Amino acid sequence: AQEAGPCISVHKASICELFEKMVKVKAYELRSKTSKELLKELDDMKGELAQLRVAKVSGGAASKLAKIKIVRKSIARILTVYNQKQKAEARKQYKGKKYMPLDLRPKKTRKIRRALKTEQKYAKTLRTKTRESNFPMRRFAVTM
Repeated sequence: AQEAGPCISVHKASICELFEKMVKVKAYELRSKTSKELLKELDDMKGELAQLRVAKVSGGAASKLAKIKIVRKSIARILTVYNQKQKAEARKQYKGKKYMPLDLRPKKTRKIRRALKTEQKYAKTLRTKTRESNFPMRRFAVTM
């Protein structure tokens, strides 16, 4: 996708290269990358955004101004994928452990989180168990 006219060099990269490089990033492509690669791409995007903002202030082309939105959304995508990776690694690390960080626990509702677990709800003391076994519920032949 080259622009009509000659390529102008700006900060070590020509405008044509910027346009070729600036295709909207896809989340599924990002998921296959490592965390270091994601952070590197994030740095590139942030640098690109800074350049575009400079161009905006200095009265750049309309095509550059339109790119600002694409770059911002791409940065958001990269951060989302990166954070998902981090959380997945943390989940893997805490799997099977007794205690887990609050943000890894199931959210549910406050009421459900505070409620007794089923085994706690139906737990009986030794005295109650003895009483139930010694005095079972009476059975009647005639029911009302």
